[in-house]
Amino acid sequence: MLVLAIDTSTPAVTAGVVLLSASDASSPSGSVEVETLAVRVTVNARAHAEVLTPHVLECLAEASITPADLGGVVVGVGPGPYTGLRVGMATGAAFADALGIPVYGVCSLDAIAAAVETAENLLVVTDARRREIYWARYDKGVRIEGPEVSSPGDVEASPSTRIAGSASHVDLFDLRVVPAETPSPAGLVTAAAAEILAGSIPELLEPLYLRRPDAKTLAERGL
Repeated sequence: MLVLAIDTSTPAVTAGVVLLSASDASSPSGSVEVETLAVRVTVNARAHAEVLTPHVLECLAEASITPADLGGVVVGVGPGPYTGLRVGMATGAAFADALGIPVYGVCSLDAIAAAVETAENLLVVTDARRREIYWARYDKGVRIEGPEVSSPGDVEASPSTRIAGSASHVDLFDLRVVPAETPSPAGLVTAAAAEILAGSIPELLEPLYLRRPDAKTLAERGL
């Protein structure tokens, strides 16, 4: 199945086309096979709305497919900032609605973890601004804690824990770094693979903001 993957939970505006299939049961890679056919990434926290749709169209052209060839859409639902998340989720939902195909939302931290080959005792962190991080903890690829938003100093990790995520934030921890900084198309699809292949009806997309946006309405400001 051809799947469109989108994530705008970080400053990296990401889109890609991924081929998803069930693998041989004896394969060491597990029960699914994921092949990235095309990917576009622009690191610019202010360019989500401008570059995401062009990225999608470029990926379709590079993969030599049309939108009608897609069997599903996967969108990272955060945690992340309000403006960035809603651009990616609205774009993914619009493509899926226009094509009459399902759209699956996955935790963006799960997508980063899914790209790590051995995810035992893994901590994933991304930038939450305000000197804070979004984080989640994984054991053998399964999320066991989070996602949450905290100050880095409030997040405990044993010396055996490895860390992945934002390059400027993994360095805040004295842990072995795994080179997986942002959600990739392959990671996004891998995180949703079981649901996609089972033909499950996806739940409604729900953004993981974890806190209210910085902007406030006039009523909230008492005006």
